[in-house]
Amino acid sequence: MAQEPVPQEPAAPGTVAEAIRRRLGECSPAERKVARALLAAYPAAGLETVAKVADRAGVSAPTVVRFANRLGYRGFPEFQQALRDELDQREASPLSLYTATGFAARGDSPADELLAAAARSHAAALDSTYGALPPADLQRAVDLLADPKRRVLLTGGRFSSLHARYLGLHLLQVRDDVRLLPEGEVERTAELANAGRRDVLGIFDFRRYEQQSLALATLVARRGGKVVLFTDHWLSPVSAVADVVLPSQVGAATTPYDTLVPALAVVETVVTGVLQALGDRAEQHLRRAEETSQALRTETGA
Repeated sequence: MAQEPVPQEPAAPGTVAEAIRRRLGECSPAERKVARALLAAYPAAGLETVAKVADRAGVSAPTVVRFANRLGYRGFPEFQQALRDELDQREASPLSLYTATGFAARGDSPADELLAAAARSHAAALDSTYGALPPADLQRAVDLLADPKRRVLLTGGRFSSLHARYLGLHLLQVRDDVRLLPEGEVERTAELANAGRRDVLGIFDFRRYEQQSLALATLVARRGGKVVLFTDHWLSPVSAVADVVLPSQVGAATTPYDTLVPALAVVETVVTGVLQALGDRAEQHLRRAEETSQALRTETGA
């Protein structure tokens, strides 16, 4: 009886999807079929049986097992356990993290210790975020958001809507045709009624992902528009329909709440890229905005 192959090396930290993308270049053509099948319906496809994954990818069952081994797992069951653990993390709430991290037992910290711990935590999250962000994906996001022929639609979740608004306020200063999607159902429906190929949806969706975010992104994608997703490293379900995915690290050692500091840094990096891409057009737009603002202040004071 054939022995199960020994993993080449332990699975690297991070999400299973990240591990798949890192190893794509090492895979055989058949293994790349498995990778594409798993990523196309991530993470649900990875929780199917070996036979179903093989059928989905159009390869043999041993190829699926070899692919799991290439990622560093001792067989397909260990690969699936990693996926289940990841799903648990994706659904973690502040309350569950409060308990799991032992936050309540830490007690009060002096202000100087809190500052030092927060600085270390945020610096580590920023390093992790920028280290994992593919330059090509950043460039693609910049190109889409800077394209003057496209309308930009922006939206976010319970907390991340603040990031969507922040990005929108910057884009409004340097280009035309930028919309923050209204929260009201009637107004939002009216804004999306004519969504089509010229639209770019910039959407923010972080863990405990919102079902409406996926519905919005799917609508825009089906109508030929482009979707730029800002999310965490576990990846929102919106990633299945997104043209560009910009993940950021959200774990923070000092609090049971996820940190959105790295996501804000990514937004500011995108804004800088858009400014560079627009060049003189951005300066002209800023100049007109400033002149209009001064004129309005003059009228108000008259």
